Amino acid sequence: MSNRQASAHVSVLLAEAVEALSIRTDGVYVDGTFGRGGHSRKILEQLGPAGRLIALDRDPAAIAAGAAITDVRFTLVHAAFSDMAEVLASLNVNAVDGVLLDIGVSSPQFDDASRGMSFRFDAPLDMRMDTTQGETAAEFLAQASQREIERVVRDYGEERFAHAIAAAIVAARAECSIATTGQLATLVEKAVRTREPGQHPATRSFQALRIHVNRELEELSLSLPQAASALAPGGRLVVISFHSLEDRIVKRFMRDAANPPQPDKRLPLKAVDLPKPTLGLVGRAVKPSAAEVATNPRARSAVMRVAEKLVR
Repeated sequence: MSNRQASAHVSVLLAEAVEALSIRTDGVYVDGTFGRGGHSRKILEQLGPAGRLIALDRDPAAIAAGAAITDVRFTLVHAAFSDMAEVLASLNVNAVDGVLLDIGVSSPQFDDASRGMSFRFDAPLDMRMDTTQGETAAEFLAQASQREIERVVRDYGEERFAHAIAAAIVAARAECSIATTGQLATLVEKAVRTREPGQHPATRSFQALRIHVNRELEELSLSLPQAASALAPGGRLVVISFHSLEDRIVKRFMRDAANPPQPDKRLPLKAVDLPKPTLGLVGRAVKPSAAEVATNPRARSAVMRVAEKLVR
């Protein structure tokens, strides 16, 4: 069985995320990260005939998989979720009742060797979510300075051996190009002196390169204001993240929208002129149950946060 056939994406916090959207049967919703459609199908189950779901994904494989959904209430667009405002404008959608973002890499992307996301397979070092455009991980490592490689590995992988890893990469590429996941994993394994039990030495470096190549944190930072702006009063923003860097961005965005920074009290401003909150926080951060993690180990690091657009 091929990797493509074997991979099956299980949507994390499926019931919880869709419940958090507080679906209105005639509402308009956005699934900014279609993946293999787990959340989208669940949303469609709860929509009535007048409801509408707009889904986005930048992975051509996800778009191809989405062709199986022929529901007239469903629109799937090949675009990054950071293009949400542009996509909605092109569809003449002025406001939506909910936005769901399930951040990160889907199981099919990890499990398809040709994508180069995992060191479990020796494959071309690609790592792009959108394989139709952009720089591959191999291309980045071929031309980036040692300082830039070190910054990426340190900041996005939270890797304490970033300096040694970057130096090893630069030394190795002087001899031959680093073109495969196997080459990179071997290099990193030799450069990392110790590692947490049960974790491959290359785990953090692969994460860092994937985040950099796909501009994952930038995409998230760009999309959150667009999602909040698109929401109608009472609409919900639901975001599922999978590592601390993402969750930190989501947490800060929602917190600042719910409690905007106030100017110096000594300034002669009227109450009506003070910054008003645009979002209200809904509940606390939600994590997968022990039962879900037992059946889907990749869910273990997931965190879901929810906010609601305030009536102004």
